[in-house]
Order: sequence, then structure tokens, then C-alpha cells
Amino acid sequence: MVRSSQSAARKKDAHEKIQLGGLIAKAGLRYEKRALLLGLLIDGADRIKDDDAERARLTAIGEKAFADDAG
Repeated sequence: MVRSSQSAARKKDAHEKIQLGGLIAKAGLRYEKRALLLGLLIDGADRIKDDDAERARLTAIGEKAFADDAG
């Protein structure tokens, strides 16, 4: 039972990582260095920490990118 639970957790974790990697590719950053990607993410996290307007602006950009793929 414990093994089954651990296996399910590993599968869920792997699926999440695959999805996150897909976002990197979708953003056109597939071939960038890992340090740059991490820097972008850290900077973005700092930017949205206490800035609802910036969070909303970036969310709108992301939603548009997803919508463009759906159509």
C-alpha cells in the first residue's frame, strides 16, 4: 500500500515537471541556459510578490498565449 502511494506521488511529480517543461518550450525558451531560466523565474516571482497589477498583466499574457493555441 505504501509502495502504491509512493509510486502515485512520483508519477504526479513527474507529470507536473513535464507540464512545467512544456511551459518553458511554449514560451520559446527551450534552448536557453538553465541559469537564465531560473533567473527569469526568480525575477518574475519577485515582481509579482506585492504587485497585483503586474500579476494581472502577466496572467493576461499567459491566458492569451493559451487561447491562441486553442484556436
